[in-house]
Amino acid sequence: MKTVGVLLVNLGTPDSPRPADVRRYLREFLGDPRVIDLPAPARWLLLEAVILPFRPRRSAAAYRQIWTEAGSPLLVHGRALCEAMAKQLGAGFRVELAMRYGRPSVPDAIDALTGDGIDRIVVLPLFPQYASSSTGSALEHVYRSAARRGNVPSLQVVPPFYSDSGFIRAAAAAARGDLDGFAPDHLLLSYHGLPERQVRAGGSGCLRSADCCESIGPANSACYRAHCFATSRALTAELGLEPQAVSLAFQSRLGRAAWIGPSLEDELARLAAAGVRRLAVMCPSFVADCLETLEEVGIRARDTWRGLGGQELRLLPCVNAHPEWVRAASDLVRARAEA
Repeated sequence: MKTVGVLLVNLGTPDSPRPADVRRYLREFLGDPRVIDLPAPARWLLLEAVILPFRPRRSAAAYRQIWTEAGSPLLVHGRALCEAMAKQLGAGFRVELAMRYGRPSVPDAIDALTGDGIDRIVVLPLFPQYASSSTGSALEHVYRSAARRGNVPSLQVVPPFYSDSGFIRAAAAAARGDLDGFAPDHLLLSYHGLPERQVRAGGSGCLRSADCCESIGPANSACYRAHCFATSRALTAELGLEPQAVSLAFQSRLGRAAWIGPSLEDELARLAAAGVRRLAVMCPSFVADCLETLEEVGIRARDTWRGLGGQELRLLPCVNAHPEWVRAASDLVRARAEA
């Protein structure tokens, strides 16, 4: 039986928290037309004249607050997941980790797999909810990288797993210990934000009514915001919480365009005004703790919460390499390999 390659793809991370490495990473990341979906001249001007002269130093300072002796948390957790999945999948599978931006690169990971004679690869984009700027960009890069080879490998892609029962169980299991010990007044589910124009492009009915995300149907089956709401409903049920004890928000805004809401800042203010004092925050659009969870929520949002009069904000861990997630991710790969 031939070995099946497994390619895990996450967003990416700079090589170090030094401004030069962060600038190099941001140029690759924000230069992607799927991330900043403006005409090329406008994107170049925004990147080179507005973002890169100032943002790398600020981002480098943020990275330094969460960087570990082993390196970037995103990469550390990714490597741990890769190693654990290789053991879980066992003989017949070879697992490689790649980043859409930065290293380890997608071309290098595909080279490592095909260099061993593997001609069939299962691709697992590590983004639970589909977005053109994350899953879409990663898959486009994988397809182009594979197509450059003389012998193009067969690619099978694991679809978005935003409501997959294994992922939901793993996310709940990873958070439950901290959640039970903390005993919060409220649970906030914070997702990465997107510009409204990108969400509207994901479905014919997106953002046209207040209840457009209450269920998944043909009109919004590829809508990121609808996927986030579906994840929230599934997690609320899995954790055994009442719907009124849980809310959601969107973080990581960039620029002046209209972004999907409610924003993390607005939801923090609303909850504080409603009398919530002990707040737990879970970030289910990330499978690995990274800058957006550890620094944006675990440090900055916590400071904001205390400034609003909140008593404590507890960041709950992502699935990272939790055993439940290792099993669930391996099951997703096996199912695709056997399809």
